[in-house]
Amino acid sequence: MDRRTFLTAALAAAAAPALRSDNSPLWGGPVLDTHLHLRRDPDACFTHIQGCGVTNAVLLTRAPDEAKAMEEMKRRPGHFVRSVSANPAEAGGVDAIHAALKQGAVSIGELKYHLALDSPEMGRVYDVAAEMNVPVMVHIQTYPHFNGELPYNTGYEHFDKVLRAHPKTNFLGHGDLFWAHISADVPTDRAYPLGPIKPGGLTDKWLSEFPNLYADMSANSGNNALSRDPEFSRGFLERHQDKLVFGSDCSCTDGHGGGISQNNNPEAARLAGKCVARETLALTQRLASPTVFRKATWENGTRLFRPHFS
Repeated sequence: MDRRTFLTAALAAAAAPALRSDNSPLWGGPVLDTHLHLRRDPDACFTHIQGCGVTNAVLLTRAPDEAKAMEEMKRRPGHFVRSVSANPAEAGGVDAIHAALKQGAVSIGELKYHLALDSPEMGRVYDVAAEMNVPVMVHIQTYPHFNGELPYNTGYEHFDKVLRAHPKTNFLGHGDLFWAHISADVPTDRAYPLGPIKPGGLTDKWLSEFPNLYADMSANSGNNALSRDPEFSRGFLERHQDKLVFGSDCSCTDGHGGGISQNNNPEAARLAGKCVARETLALTQRLASPTVFRKATWENGTRLFRPHFS
């Protein structure tokens, strides 16, 4: 690492707040939710983590909402850090990402734009992630949840080329297609495949092959993939125990399933009336050993995101 990179990383770490790592009474230890979208109402994020037994969270924050995220962090000191996202295809997008990282954001994402994974615009973001030593979370989806919805981050079938081209960038895969590729058999007529998993899926393969690829367990996509074939998932969790990172991507209001689940996504109706965080934590606890559960829910996330813990 050159002197400039070291100094910028050190400044970012210094700007991050100290996080409390209290044990969760529900889950036997601290839990870091790495995929909690910043909400409109003050304290709504804290209400959610309190309700589902999560102790800390990364607030996924669009660049224009940075000030609001920092207010939430001040309101509940020790519980939150923040990410930053901006469309790299728009003027000033990459600069906004870089500036937020210098001011203490711990990650980039989630990036959910209508771009190719190997596009020059995304490549510039990957370079910033490597420079600042932060992970970049990418939402990979081709099947529309709603009429007229366009694909996000296309070209996953060739993502191995991106991983090779950016070996110093840590990628956090997320979304329907990323998790559909846990199986070698990927249907094109649905967002969330069901039934037994056929070994040899690209996501399973690349998690083993590339040290810079990690898996975001959040949303219906992660929950569905891990629940559809429990026997396969037990091996998957064991095999990739150092690459799995817990996140919720939950839109329920109270950490118990109140309000709207999964933003009313009709493709994710199976989680209606449920808290995705609770569901995925309970599922992981059933499928994984205590050691693997602790890695997925705390250790891997803190190692990858590097928030400052007291």
